Amino acid sequence: MACGLKRGRQAQPEPTFSTICARIILPPIKAIQIDGGSEFKDQFEEACRAKQILLFELSPRSPLLNGRFERANGMHREEFYEVYEVDLNLEEHNRQLEQWTYTYNYIRPHQALDYLTPYESYCRWKRNQKAHVSPIS
Repeated sequence: MACGLKRGRQAQPEPTFSTICARIILPPIKAIQIDGGSEFKDQFEEACRAKQILLFELSPRSPLLNGRFERANGMHREEFYEVYEVDLNLEEHNRQLEQWTYTYNYIRPHQALDYLTPYESYCRWKRNQKAHVSPIS
């Protein structure tokens, strides 16, 4: 693959937090910012503790501190949940969501990225990083 990202889908879903993150996040996770509102919070906190990932909990009613993620959640709601017939079966729902995430990251252009996909934007950024690195004498 041109930029070194994993794009292939695996046959069996990997339901754990750490295995999902290992597939979609580039650098190792050192800390996560959370808003504190989840019915799965205990399991999530335990998984983070086991992986030695720090958690930073936002104050209640502070969406400005989490604006990018609030926008992403709104986009998923507007372009996935309100458009597609989402299956109530959790495995199928996750498969549909994974397919949408692929579309969002590799097919759908984003205005904020000069109408590139996030993948294309990352490839451009990576090329520019290589161009700006000077060899050590």
